[in-house]
This record gives sequence, structure tokens and C-alpha cells, in this order.
Amino acid sequence: MWQPTEKGRRISIIIFYSGTGNSAYVANYIGKQINDEVINLFDNLRNKDYTMMTSEKPWIFVVPTYAWQIPHIVRDWIINTKFAGNKNMYFVMTCGDEIGNAGYYAEKFCMKKHVSYMGCAEIVMPENYIAMYDVPDKKEAELIIKRAEKSILKTIKLIKAGARIPDKKIKFKDKIKSSLVNAIFYPSIVSAKKFYAVDKCISCGHCERVCPLTNIAMANGKPSWGKNCTHCMSCICTCPMEAIEYGKASQGKPRYTCPQ
Repeated sequence: MWQPTEKGRRISIIIFYSGTGNSAYVANYIGKQINDEVINLFDNLRNKDYTMMTSEKPWIFVVPTYAWQIPHIVRDWIINTKFAGNKNMYFVMTCGDEIGNAGYYAEKFCMKKHVSYMGCAEIVMPENYIAMYDVPDKKEAELIIKRAEKSILKTIKLIKAGARIPDKKIKFKDKIKSSLVNAIFYPSIVSAKKFYAVDKCISCGHCERVCPLTNIAMANGKPSWGKNCTHCMSCICTCPMEAIEYGKASQGKPRYTCPQ
């Protein structure tokens, strides 16, 4: 059970999940600005740890956007975990373009948990979904991150004031992306079948260690992918030898990890 070390001093508790570092960067940025503790959700997800968490201050969840919603693995963890103390929950979502109607679904499961939804912030960061899109080179990524600071600071100001993050204006296409497209995306696109290691692989096991779902196992010195994948792109983008490919989609593309 996590508890604040000194009651009353903290503004919030910041919990993040990150595949290639964008959400980790934003969470740590917020943590430094408001001098609050930042907790990485990786071990909880990997171990399916739903131990109750307690905080007297609001909760801030910093997560990536998967098909215009909060990643299902994070959503399910929040639903299965009991949060004692403060009932206010903020959501800060990193994305390559936009979050669509993700806030609607975050508010929906907050209602199921009987907690107060305090809004969902959209933070545009460098694209990392190498399975479908091109990722920026280092210089372009640095410019995108620099531009994101304005949105991050605006979000911090609202959180410090205890104010709700205003709802973004939702268009019809946003509703379609976060509902129909998301529903199709997981069963039809999210699969590990296309991942494979090339001859550059040095059998270091890094990909196995960074998988949040323990979906990768080393077999005869090479990584082998199972059926439980969330397409976080951590294995392919953080491989120290760039020895992992995703079918033909990733061939020739630079890998992206957020500079911390």
C-alpha cells in the first residue's frame, strides 16, 4: 500500500505508464514542477499487482494514447485497484496527434469506481507507433517536445489550483476514432505475430525485460513473442541493437525513445 510520507505536503500522486518514454518524460516534468513523487506503473502491470493505494491528494495518471483511448491494460488496472483517500482523478495523455474522445471513456470508468473525474489533458509528443507510422528523427523530436511544454505547464497550473481540466471540443470523427476504431484496433491490429529478431540480435534479453505483459521469452538465444501484446513498441524501439522488426512496416525506419 502506498501512502504519502508527510500528510498535507503533497499536491498529488503521479502515476505513469510508458512504452518508449513520452509519458515518463511528462510525468517526471510534472513531478519536478510540483515537487511530488512519481510512480512507474510498469511493475504493477507486469505482476498484475492490484494492491490498494492510498493518498490524501488527487491522483494524476500520465499515460499514452492507444487508438484514441487510455491503454486497455492501464484502464483495467485502474478498475481493479482500490484507491483510498482522495477521490479526484486527473488524466494526462500523450499522443502523436490527438486523443480523440478518450476523456469520455476515462470519465465513464471513473463513474464506475465512484471517483471524481477531473478532466483529461492532451499532450502532443513525438510519434512512436512504428508499426504504422513514421517516427521523427532526433532533432524533430526535440522540437516537438519543446512545443509540448506549453500544454504541460497549462495542465500543471490547473492541477495546482485544484481545477478541472476543461473538456476538449469533440467532433464526430473523434467519437468514431475512440469508439468504432478502438473496438476494431485491438482484435484486428494488436498482435505480436509480425515481430521478429534479425541477425543483429545479441541475445541480451532487454526486450524480455521491458515487456509490460511478460509476452517475450528468450528461446535459443532469440526473443519469442506470445499472444499477449499491447503494442507499446517498447521492445522494438528500445532494443540496443535495433535488431527487432515488425514485418516490413518498421524496416529502414529510425527507432524512437524519448530523451529524458
